[in-house]
Amino acid sequence: MTLSNPSSLDFGDFERDPRWAALCARDRAADGRFVYSVKTTGVYCRPSCAARRPLARNVHFHATADEAERAGFRACLRCHPRRAAQTIRFAIGDSSLGRVLVAQGDAGLRAVLFGDDANELVRDLQSRLPDAALAVDAGGVQAVLEAIVDCIEAPHLPFDHPLDLQGTPFQVKVWQALRRIPAGSTVSYGELARRLGVPDSARAIAAACAANPLAVAVPCHRVIAADGGLSGYRWGVARKRALLQREARA
Repeated sequence: MTLSNPSSLDFGDFERDPRWAALCARDRAADGRFVYSVKTTGVYCRPSCAARRPLARNVHFHATADEAERAGFRACLRCHPRRAAQTIRFAIGDSSLGRVLVAQGDAGLRAVLFGDDANELVRDLQSRLPDAALAVDAGGVQAVLEAIVDCIEAPHLPFDHPLDLQGTPFQVKVWQALRRIPAGSTVSYGELARRLGVPDSARAIAAACAANPLAVAVPCHRVIAADGGLSGYRWGVARKRALLQREARA
């Protein structure tokens, strides 16, 4: 039986839909097969979401997260339905700043991570995407990896690959603002907070920069302390300094 919209069905039919049963059971095995939206909240979830069960009359099923978003719903921040059973392809390469891991999903780039050890980079990726199925795909991700390495070595080069920014609305807002900082320029955490209309949120800006999973592609290294100090950097202050020095020369 294929059912899609409870508003056109009597409850008996809807109750027999296996997707409704999976939702009621919070069945993790159903994650990735469909998502459901709730019209009273404007949110869509994966079947296993731990949120309070919605009323059947408010539920609509969608084959994919993209379909739910096209219908005007936003992803649940509790269950992160875009991450459910998604295959993330990744590859690891070398740069003058150490090893680089690049990971990509169907919607775009999900992670760019610096490190010194390949195994540590994979563990970092796993911790960031605990619900994803990770797959080494050197061939499929090679072009993006090479583009990232090119940006590291020659920061004047453009990077136009699509990004799949997954975070809280505030984090995504900060990350998008970081992408508007030109190469060769820097801005303080306080100034960025003022630009975003939240002048008292410099610490929250710093936390969003620290949570950035896309080194170089989302240039959090261009944000510095108010006194001009480099402050912290998730992948080490030495790398931050090197990136800024290269951009200043470019």
